[in-house]
Amino acid sequence: MNVKLRGPITALASIITLVVLWFVVTLFVSDRSLPSPFEVASAFAVEFKSGELFYHLGVTLIRVLAAFFVAMLIGSAIGILLGMDAGINRFVEPWLILLLNIPALVIIVLAYIWFGLNEAAAIGAVALNKIPNVIITLREGARSLDPAYAELATVYKFSWWKRLRHVVLPQLQPFFAAATRSGISLIWKIVLVVELLGRSNGVGFQIYLYFQLFDVATILAYTLAFVFVMLMVEYFVLQPVERVSTRWRP
Repeated sequence: MNVKLRGPITALASIITLVVLWFVVTLFVSDRSLPSPFEVASAFAVEFKSGELFYHLGVTLIRVLAAFFVAMLIGSAIGILLGMDAGINRFVEPWLILLLNIPALVIIVLAYIWFGLNEAAAIGAVALNKIPNVIITLREGARSLDPAYAELATVYKFSWWKRLRHVVLPQLQPFFAAATRSGISLIWKIVLVVELLGRSNGVGFQIYLYFQLFDVATILAYTLAFVFVMLMVEYFVLQPVERVSTRWRP
């Protein structure tokens, strides 16, 4: 069998096995709190036909992307600066440790109290929870930059843009990839909490609504739908971008 096909086929077999095991367990556990795959599929079809699923998935995805770009932009800039300037790093590090240890729930609640129940507060709270992690990742990347390449750029009188493009960014690419992967997985989970606490739409709001109705099948339908969306982002956006950004490597 082709090696390229072996991975996807193995992954598909693993998912099918998980669904079969889930179904078998529901045969022995007749409880409303554990719906079968068929019940979840039925709930998914109802939400799909009504258009509610697409609407709420879209709203949550927009919040995830907005918070992600804000966190990556601010966190990368600060992280690179801290990695290149030890004095600024020593001054800022206590703030960074403080932010890392404040629970996400506290930041969300304070953002809503201070700035109101609005989109800016929601997206800002999510981004603020992720920014410290991005800073730490890119700070370590900036510290690991090879000074020999910087000297070479100076000898050949590279412009700042050429230096950034051909010297700095290629070396930081693995750190950007790590921050991106961990960022997406963390941000979408926090977005659901933000929606549950203070928004009137989105997947988190729907989960809270159906939690009140004790409709576990619909809760799982929304959860699995959004997990599927995130998997599509991983396979069709993040991985292709990573391949393009590393094509210079032997």
